[in-house]
Amino acid sequence: MENKTRCAWCEKDDLYRKYHDEEWGKPIYDDASLFEFLILETFQAGLSWYTILSKRENFRKAFHNFDYNNIANYKEDKVQELLLDAGIIRNQLKIRATISNAIAFIKVQEEFGSFSTYIWKFTNGKPIENNRKSLKDVPATSPLSDEISKDLKKRGFKFVGSTVVYAHMQATGMVNDHVQDCWTQK
Repeated sequence: MENKTRCAWCEKDDLYRKYHDEEWGKPIYDDASLFEFLILETFQAGLSWYTILSKRENFRKAFHNFDYNNIANYKEDKVQELLLDAGIIRNQLKIRATISNAIAFIKVQEEFGSFSTYIWKFTNGKPIENNRKSLKDVPATSPLSDEISKDLKKRGFKFVGSTVVYAHMQATGMVNDHVQDCWTQK
């Protein structure tokens, strides 16, 4: 990769730099991608994002390319199969949460027309531009992520604490937390 000034957190290797340059903080409005990031973020809880990102393709294979309609119909035999899949995080609670989150996701779609309409209503459909000076200025949560977390939980979602929700907001571009000197801000 060419030499660019980036947010410091992504300088570990090319996988991280590619994710930072091509995905992180770019607004996502399609339900399939929003669901993928929601599931990846829930699996990240207590782990590093790098761990999840390095297993992303394995997650895609294991979870039918994050097809929430398919996942919502997973039965116990599929849960047991996933628990044996060394390519993903084999946490039973998170695997079961993925299924219940797919069901909740579909219910939100039915109520709002799309998950995107629901989630983006919290920011009036536009990214929040935070204009961070440095990485130390980037919070783990915000009052808005607290609010969204509470609402998601009320709707039956699991592993969606405020930290997970804020990470989801960053990943899907609901908030722009790129630092001021990052090339993406030029």
